[in-house]
Amino acid sequence: MAQVESTTQRTIAADAATVFDTLADYENTRSKLLPEQFSEYEVREGGDGEGTLVHWKLQATSKRIRDCLLEVTEPTDGQLIEKDRNSSMVTTWTVTPAGEGSCQAVVTTVWTGAGGIGGFFEKTFAPKGLARIYDLMLDNLATEVEKEAKR
Repeated sequence: MAQVESTTQRTIAADAATVFDTLADYENTRSKLLPEQFSEYEVREGGDGEGTLVHWKLQATSKRIRDCLLEVTEPTDGQLIEKDRNSSMVTTWTVTPAGEGSCQAVVTTVWTGAGGIGGFFEKTFAPKGLARIYDLMLDNLATEVEKEAKR
């Protein structure tokens, strides 16, 4: 069984603090950012960054649905880590300044993949599929914070 990793990123026309605060707002904003592959979204504890416990289902493919229960930590400024209690999956969001009025948002997800031929296909195809899902979420994030920045 090998570690599988998926990373995607986007430059967003808003300051890093605003983007980070939007991502960390699980209570009010995060659900608006999720594309259709996410369902059954529920904040179970907290709701703002560190200490949040959030649940969702992620339909990665037509046959693969992950039931996720995520503990949120903020180990450093500009970083959110979501650790799934139901699997080895860990998603790290990192937001850093990228010039005046913009920032870079990077999302990386890692997990322990299956073994054998199934593991080969998972390691080959799952990272691209998950990156496409998170690209949609980054698009939604950019739309949300950029419309606020224009007000």
